[in-house]
Amino acid sequence: MHAYPFSDKVVVVTGASRGIGEAFARELVSRGARLVLVARSEPGLRRLADELAHAPGAKHAAEIVAADLSAPGAAAKLAATLRERGLSVDVLVNNAGFGTFGRFGDLPLQEQSNEIDLNVRALVELTHVLLPQIEKNRGGIIQVASTAAFQPLPYMAVYAATKAFVLSFSEALWAEYRPRGVRVLALCPGATDTPFFERSGDEAAVGVKASPAEVVRVGLAAFDRNRSHVIQGAKNYLTAQISRLVPRQTTLRITTGILEPRARGLESKSGGAAARMR
Repeated sequence: MHAYPFSDKVVVVTGASRGIGEAFARELVSRGARLVLVARSEPGLRRLADELAHAPGAKHAAEIVAADLSAPGAAAKLAATLRERGLSVDVLVNNAGFGTFGRFGDLPLQEQSNEIDLNVRALVELTHVLLPQIEKNRGGIIQVASTAAFQPLPYMAVYAATKAFVLSFSEALWAEYRPRGVRVLALCPGATDTPFFERSGDEAAVGVKASPAEVVRVGLAAFDRNRSHVIQGAKNYLTAQISRLVPRQTTLRITTGILEPRARGLESKSGGAAARMR
Protein backbone atom coordinates (compact mmCIF):
# COMPACT_ATOMS: atom_id res chain seq x y z
CA MET A 1 0.00 0.00 0.00
CA HIS A 2 1.40 3.38 -1.02
CA ALA A 3 1.66 6.39 1.28
CA TYR A 4 -1.50 8.47 1.17
CA PRO A 5 -1.06 11.66 -0.92
CA PHE A 6 -2.40 14.42 1.35
CA SER A 7 -1.44 17.29 -0.97
CA ASP A 8 -4.58 19.22 -2.05
CA LYS A 9 -6.86 16.74 -0.24
CA VAL A 10 -9.70 18.05 1.94
CA VAL A 11 -9.09 16.83 5.49
CA VAL A 12 -11.56 17.43 8.32
CA VAL A 13 -9.97 17.41 11.80
CA THR A 14 -12.29 17.50 14.81
CA GLY A 15 -11.11 18.65 18.22
CA ALA A 16 -8.58 20.65 16.23
CA SER A 17 -7.92 23.61 18.48
CA ARG A 18 -5.61 21.83 20.95
CA GLY A 19 -3.65 18.68 21.68
CA ILE A 20 -3.58 15.81 19.20
CA GLY A 21 -6.02 17.56 16.87
CA GLU A 22 -3.77 20.61 16.65
CA ALA A 23 -0.76 18.37 16.03
CA PHE A 24 -2.62 16.67 13.18
CA ALA A 25 -3.40 20.08 11.69
CA ARG A 26 0.22 21.23 11.88
CA GLU A 27 1.55 18.05 10.28
CA LEU A 28 -1.08 17.84 7.55
CA VAL A 29 -0.72 21.47 6.50
CA SER A 30 2.99 20.77 5.97
CA ARG A 31 1.91 18.03 3.55
CA GLY A 32 -0.18 20.46 1.52
CA ALA A 33 -3.61 19.37 2.73
CA ARG A 34 -6.65 21.62 2.58
CA LEU A 35 -7.77 21.61 6.19
CA VAL A 36 -11.19 22.02 7.78
CA LEU A 37 -10.66 22.60 11.50
CA VAL A 38 -13.59 21.81 13.80
CA ALA A 39 -13.83 22.53 17.54
CA ARG A 40 -16.04 24.35 20.04
CA SER A 41 -13.66 27.28 20.47
CA GLU A 42 -13.85 29.70 17.55
CA PRO A 43 -11.04 31.92 18.93
CA GLY A 44 -8.79 28.89 19.29
CA LEU A 45 -9.56 27.81 15.73
CA ARG A 46 -8.90 31.29 14.33
CA ARG A 47 -5.58 31.47 16.16
CA LEU A 48 -4.51 28.13 14.76
CA ALA A 49 -5.72 28.90 11.22
CA ASP A 50 -3.77 32.17 11.23
CA GLU A 51 -0.61 30.34 12.34
CA LEU A 52 -1.04 27.60 9.75
CA ALA A 53 -1.36 30.13 6.94
CA HIS A 54 2.34 30.92 7.41
CA ALA A 55 3.52 27.36 8.08
CA PRO A 56 6.09 25.72 5.78
CA GLY A 57 4.35 23.74 3.05
CA ALA A 58 0.98 25.47 3.46
CA LYS A 59 -0.88 25.59 0.14
CA HIS A 60 -4.40 26.45 1.29
CA ALA A 61 -6.00 28.64 3.93
CA ALA A 62 -7.54 26.47 6.63
CA GLU A 63 -11.32 26.55 6.90
CA ILE A 64 -12.78 26.70 10.41
CA VAL A 65 -16.11 25.49 11.77
CA ALA A 66 -16.99 26.22 15.39
CA ALA A 67 -19.35 23.49 16.55
CA ASP A 68 -20.19 21.38 19.59
CA LEU A 69 -20.28 17.93 18.02
CA SER A 70 -21.96 16.41 21.07
CA ALA A 71 -25.14 18.42 20.32
CA PRO A 72 -27.96 16.56 18.56
CA GLY A 73 -27.78 16.96 14.79
CA ALA A 74 -24.28 18.47 14.87
CA ALA A 75 -22.81 15.98 12.38
CA ALA A 76 -25.54 16.68 9.83
CA LYS A 77 -25.07 20.43 10.29
CA LEU A 78 -21.34 20.11 9.74
CA ALA A 79 -21.90 18.08 6.58
CA ALA A 80 -24.32 20.76 5.33
CA THR A 81 -21.76 23.48 6.04
CA LEU A 82 -19.15 21.60 4.04
CA ARG A 83 -21.56 21.25 1.11
CA GLU A 84 -22.34 24.96 1.22
CA ARG A 85 -18.61 25.70 1.01
CA GLY A 86 -18.20 23.34 -1.94
CA LEU A 87 -15.95 20.93 -0.05
CA SER A 88 -15.88 17.19 -0.76
CA VAL A 89 -14.08 15.38 2.05
CA ASP A 90 -11.16 13.05 1.34
CA VAL A 91 -10.04 12.27 4.90
CA LEU A 92 -11.78 12.56 8.28
CA VAL A 93 -9.78 12.71 11.52
CA ASN A 94 -12.26 12.01 14.31
CA ASN A 95 -10.29 13.32 17.26
CA ALA A 96 -12.85 15.21 19.39
CA GLY A 97 -13.50 13.59 22.75
CA PHE A 98 -13.08 13.84 26.51
CA GLY A 99 -12.92 11.63 29.57
CA THR A 100 -14.06 11.67 33.17
CA PHE A 101 -12.09 10.32 36.14
CA GLY A 102 -13.59 9.29 39.45
CA ARG A 103 -15.98 6.83 41.02
CA PHE A 104 -18.81 6.13 38.57
CA GLY A 105 -21.61 6.86 41.04
CA ASP A 106 -20.02 10.15 42.09
CA LEU A 107 -19.67 11.51 38.56
CA PRO A 108 -22.68 13.51 37.25
CA LEU A 109 -24.81 11.39 34.94
CA GLN A 110 -25.21 14.25 32.47
CA GLU A 111 -21.43 14.61 32.21
CA GLN A 112 -21.02 10.92 31.46
CA SER A 113 -23.89 11.01 28.96
CA ASN A 114 -22.16 13.91 27.19
CA GLU A 115 -18.99 11.83 27.18
CA ILE A 116 -20.81 9.02 25.36
CA ASP A 117 -22.44 11.50 22.98
CA LEU A 118 -19.14 13.01 21.88
CA ASN A 119 -16.86 9.97 22.02
CA VAL A 120 -19.30 7.55 20.39
CA ARG A 121 -22.48 9.00 18.90
CA ALA A 122 -20.88 12.03 17.25
CA LEU A 123 -18.02 9.92 15.92
CA VAL A 124 -20.42 7.39 14.39
CA GLU A 125 -22.72 10.03 12.93
CA LEU A 126 -19.90 12.04 11.40
CA THR A 127 -18.38 8.89 9.94
CA HIS A 128 -21.74 7.92 8.46
CA VAL A 129 -22.58 11.26 6.86
CA LEU A 130 -19.11 11.78 5.36
CA LEU A 131 -18.33 8.21 4.31
CA PRO A 132 -20.03 8.44 0.87
CA GLN A 133 -17.74 11.35 -0.07
CA ILE A 134 -14.70 9.61 1.38
CA GLU A 135 -15.44 6.42 -0.53
CA LYS A 136 -16.02 8.33 -3.78
CA ASN A 137 -12.66 10.08 -3.30
CA ARG A 138 -10.91 6.85 -2.21
CA GLY A 139 -9.80 8.53 1.00
CA GLY A 140 -9.89 7.42 4.58
CA ILE A 141 -10.77 7.91 8.24
CA ILE A 142 -8.56 8.16 11.31
CA GLN A 143 -10.46 7.53 14.54
CA VAL A 144 -8.56 8.54 17.65
CA ALA A 145 -9.17 5.78 20.21
CA SER A 146 -6.87 5.06 23.17
CA THR A 147 -4.92 2.31 24.88
CA ALA A 148 -7.86 2.46 27.31
CA ALA A 149 -9.74 0.51 24.61
CA PHE A 150 -7.91 -2.70 25.47
CA GLN A 151 -9.14 -3.24 29.04
CA PRO A 152 -11.82 -1.98 31.42
CA LEU A 153 -10.60 0.87 33.60
CA PRO A 154 -12.09 1.31 37.07
CA TYR A 155 -12.60 5.03 37.82
CA MET A 156 -12.60 5.70 34.08
CA ALA A 157 -15.36 3.22 33.33
CA VAL A 158 -17.30 5.21 30.72
CA TYR A 159 -14.21 6.61 29.01
CA ALA A 160 -12.60 3.19 28.53
CA ALA A 161 -15.89 1.72 27.32
CA THR A 162 -16.30 4.47 24.71
CA LYS A 163 -12.78 3.90 23.42
CA ALA A 164 -13.34 0.13 23.26
CA PHE A 165 -16.33 0.95 21.05
CA VAL A 166 -14.22 3.19 18.82
CA LEU A 167 -11.58 0.46 18.36
CA SER A 168 -14.12 -2.27 17.56
CA PHE A 169 -16.16 0.00 15.27
CA SER A 170 -13.08 1.18 13.37
CA GLU A 171 -11.65 -2.28 12.82
CA ALA A 172 -15.00 -3.51 11.51
CA LEU A 173 -15.15 -0.59 9.06
CA TRP A 174 -11.57 -1.33 7.97
CA ALA A 175 -12.64 -4.86 7.01
CA GLU A 176 -15.80 -3.65 5.24
CA TYR A 177 -14.30 -0.77 3.30
CA ARG A 178 -10.73 -1.83 2.54
CA PRO A 179 -11.89 -3.70 -0.59
CA ARG A 180 -13.66 -0.48 -1.63
CA GLY A 181 -10.52 1.63 -1.49
CA VAL A 182 -11.15 3.33 1.87
CA ARG A 183 -8.55 3.34 4.66
CA VAL A 184 -9.81 3.20 8.25
CA LEU A 185 -7.42 3.45 11.19
CA ALA A 186 -7.97 3.36 14.94
CA LEU A 187 -5.12 5.35 16.49
CA CYS A 188 -4.53 4.24 20.09
CA PRO A 189 -2.26 6.58 22.06
CA GLY A 190 -1.45 6.16 25.71
CA ALA A 191 -0.98 9.10 28.04
CA THR A 192 -0.20 12.14 25.89
CA ASP A 193 0.99 15.61 26.86
CA THR A 194 -2.24 17.45 26.02
CA PRO A 195 -4.90 19.49 27.88
CA PHE A 196 -6.74 16.16 28.46
CA PHE A 197 -5.30 16.08 32.00
CA GLU A 198 -5.72 19.77 32.84
CA ARG A 199 -8.45 19.41 35.43
CA SER A 200 -7.28 16.21 37.10
CA GLY A 201 -3.54 16.79 37.19
CA ASP A 202 -1.76 13.50 36.60
CA GLU A 203 -4.03 11.19 38.61
CA ALA A 204 -5.44 9.52 35.50
CA ALA A 205 -2.17 9.41 33.56
CA VAL A 206 -0.33 6.07 33.50
CA GLY A 207 3.19 6.01 32.10
CA VAL A 208 5.35 8.64 30.47
CA LYS A 209 3.37 11.12 28.38
CA ALA A 210 4.10 11.13 24.66
CA SER A 211 4.15 14.32 22.64
CA PRO A 212 1.12 14.96 20.39
CA ALA A 213 3.49 15.25 17.42
CA GLU A 214 4.82 11.74 18.08
CA VAL A 215 1.30 10.33 18.31
CA VAL A 216 0.45 11.93 14.97
CA ARG A 217 3.66 10.64 13.37
CA VAL A 218 2.81 7.07 14.41
CA GLY A 219 -0.79 7.47 13.27
CA LEU A 220 0.01 8.81 9.82
CA ALA A 221 2.67 6.15 9.25
CA ALA A 222 0.08 3.46 10.04
CA PHE A 223 -2.48 5.20 7.81
CA ASP A 224 0.04 5.10 4.97
CA ARG A 225 0.36 1.34 5.49
CA ASN A 226 -3.44 0.91 5.64
CA ARG A 227 -3.33 -0.60 9.14
CA SER A 228 -6.61 -1.28 10.96
CA HIS A 229 -5.20 0.02 14.25
CA VAL A 230 -1.94 1.17 15.76
CA ILE A 231 -0.76 1.57 19.37
CA GLN A 232 1.65 4.43 19.99
CA GLY A 233 4.70 3.47 22.04
CA ALA A 234 6.42 0.14 22.71
CA LYS A 235 5.40 0.03 26.39
CA ASN A 236 1.79 0.81 25.50
CA TYR A 237 1.88 -1.98 22.91
CA LEU A 238 3.19 -4.51 25.43
CA THR A 239 0.62 -3.47 28.02
CA ALA A 240 -2.20 -3.91 25.51
CA GLN A 241 -0.97 -7.39 24.56
CA ILE A 242 -0.61 -8.49 28.19
CA SER A 243 -4.17 -7.45 28.93
CA ARG A 244 -5.31 -9.79 26.16
CA LEU A 245 -3.34 -12.75 27.51
CA VAL A 246 -4.03 -12.71 31.25
CA PRO A 247 -7.47 -13.38 32.81
CA ARG A 248 -9.72 -10.31 32.73
CA GLN A 249 -10.19 -10.30 36.50
CA THR A 250 -6.42 -10.21 36.91
CA THR A 251 -6.26 -7.21 34.61
CA LEU A 252 -8.99 -5.54 36.64
CA ARG A 253 -7.11 -6.12 39.90
CA ILE A 254 -3.99 -4.54 38.38
CA THR A 255 -5.76 -1.49 36.96
CA THR A 256 -7.74 -1.01 40.17
CA GLY A 257 -4.51 -1.08 42.16
CA ILE A 258 -3.07 1.64 39.93
CA LEU A 259 -6.08 3.94 39.63
CA GLU A 260 -7.88 3.60 42.98
CA PRO A 261 -5.24 5.46 45.04
CA ARG A 262 -5.20 8.22 42.45
CA ALA A 263 -8.97 8.53 42.57
CA ARG A 264 -8.84 8.78 46.37
CA GLY A 265 -6.17 11.45 46.09
CA LEU A 266 -8.34 13.41 43.69
CA GLU A 267 -11.29 13.19 46.07
CA SER A 268 -9.20 14.45 48.98
CA LYS A 269 -7.91 17.39 46.92
CA SER A 270 -11.26 18.35 45.40
CA GLY A 271 -13.64 17.53 48.23
CA GLY A 272 -15.10 14.57 46.40
CA ALA A 273 -15.51 16.21 43.00
CA ALA A 274 -14.56 14.11 40.00
CA ALA A 275 -12.48 15.42 37.14
CA ARG A 276 -13.35 15.95 33.52
CA MET A 277 -10.52 15.60 31.04
CA ARG A 278 -10.45 16.61 27.39
